[in-house]
Amino acid sequence: MRVLITNDDGIGSPGLVALARGARDHGWATVVAAPARESSGTGAGLTAAEDERRVGVQRRELPGLPDVPGFAVAAHPAFITLVAAQGAFGDPPDIVLSGVNRGANVGRAVLHSGTVGAALTASLNGARSMAVSLDVGLEPGEEHWATAVAVATGLFDRLAALPAGATLNLNVPNRLDAAAPRRASLAEFGVVRSRVKQTDDGSITLTSIVVGGDLPAGSDAALLADGHPTVTPLRAVTEDVDLAL
Repeated sequence: MRVLITNDDGIGSPGLVALARGARDHGWATVVAAPARESSGTGAGLTAAEDERRVGVQRRELPGLPDVPGFAVAAHPAFITLVAAQGAFGDPPDIVLSGVNRGANVGRAVLHSGTVGAALTASLNGARSMAVSLDVGLEPGEEHWATAVAVATGLFDRLAALPAGATLNLNVPNRLDAAAPRRASLAEFGVVRSRVKQTDDGSITLTSIVVGGDLPAGSDAALLADGHPTVTPLRAVTEDVDLAL
């Protein structure tokens, strides 16, 4: 299996290196191509063009992975998986792994996630893909990247056996170990939500807050809040055949 590892936290993220190591140790031919700088919240955006519509790409050696080709790309993660499908970083990947993201990606808000956007864009171009996120919360302490990778690794062979274009969204609690993931539905909202604040100078800031209230039973947000890893199959944009006009 030819595997591309990307993320939206940027090429310097320890979660990216941990996931790449997990894929390599699984015996997959692994290449890393990730944003040169942090690109969270970019969804499936393709913003990338620089001067004369050129996109900067630099080779990078990842810590402890001298045998894994690495590329820092001046682009959003969805753009990276799009051009990877056209051979930008070698043969097009069979599988795209996006993460490990610093922070959970649950509920319908995954629409805005650069981590998930990269995985869905990869699926539109024929790859099997999985977004992997670690639920570090708003006040993270030690980040247990190895736990997220261990849970993800347990899904690698199942992911490889899925039809081309399949996408999984995996969330893992931030702890020393975790059980196998439970299949979950998408919650309408998660525990952490965004709030807009307008400042005196007219600018806008977006902050995250923790909200209370019951979460839908069996949803990714509820199960993750209870300490369970969750996995949710996702489908990229398609027409709504049931909507009457």
